[in-house]
Amino acid sequence: MLDSLTLDQMRTFVAVVESGSFRAGAVKLSRVQSAVSHAIANLEAELQVKLFDRSNRKPELTEQGCVLLADARAILVKVDAMRARARGLGKGLELSLSVAVDPLVPLPRLATVLEALRQRYPSVGVSVKTLPLASALHALIQNECTLAVTSDASRVDAIECEYLAPLPPFVAVCGACHPLASQSAKWSAEQLADYIQIVVTDPSPMTAGRDFGVLSPGTWRVSDLATKLALIRACTGWGNMPLWMVEDDLKSGRLVRVSAAALGSTSETALTAYLLWRIDTPLGSAARHLRELLLAAFANIARPD
Repeated sequence: MLDSLTLDQMRTFVAVVESGSFRAGAVKLSRVQSAVSHAIANLEAELQVKLFDRSNRKPELTEQGCVLLADARAILVKVDAMRARARGLGKGLELSLSVAVDPLVPLPRLATVLEALRQRYPSVGVSVKTLPLASALHALIQNECTLAVTSDASRVDAIECEYLAPLPPFVAVCGACHPLASQSAKWSAEQLADYIQIVVTDPSPMTAGRDFGVLSPGTWRVSDLATKLALIRACTGWGNMPLWMVEDDLKSGRLVRVSAAALGSTSETALTAYLLWRIDTPLGSAARHLRELLLAAFANIARPD
């Protein structure tokens, strides 16, 4: 019989695992450590399994604990979703709405969507945060936005991820005056390494220690795509850019595509857009309408505007 099993015990279990110790779990839950230890002991008694090996200085999950951790997380996500849905049934129109957007997403199309939202709900204030790489997802995890539109679909508990559409590709480009613009054949990775690559850094801790699409040991790191594009136009270096952002430069000859075997057969990277929101936070009327607008507008995003 598991009638005495409580959600509080499961939340305590998950908090201890995510925090790394009983003490850190107690801090996270704003409780004394003895209360956390007692809750875990009761949970183990109810389940009749040992969740943690306490023989070392730091408690470690047992094999049974690893298996049951996934079940506990799944139950808590379902409960949070149920609570959010119940709160959302009576939730009225929001005063404001915050959206985090990956700059790889075509911003002109997003602007059209937001204008349609304004026409439907003119009293709702909107805040748009343009955040690169995994920063949009991180903002959502930190409750700093209501919705996130991003190319990062990393699986995170309590975050709902909905497919939007394929995005225009990420292409390697350089300025017309750059040495890489003078060769029509594909450059090797070794040759690319001789030139500075302009790279956008992730201000969030989500991708700490990892690089994406970096081929050159000589890199200049910037915080946004606008700065990156300016440096590429100035022939300081080469870099990957969303096609929608550099199409006019390519047509005018200001920028040139860099063809390299290390970048794939077409020297471009396929991207996908996703819409994310928190399962434990109900979407109000404006947020639900924005979701519908995004799904409709991004359905044909692969076609040129």
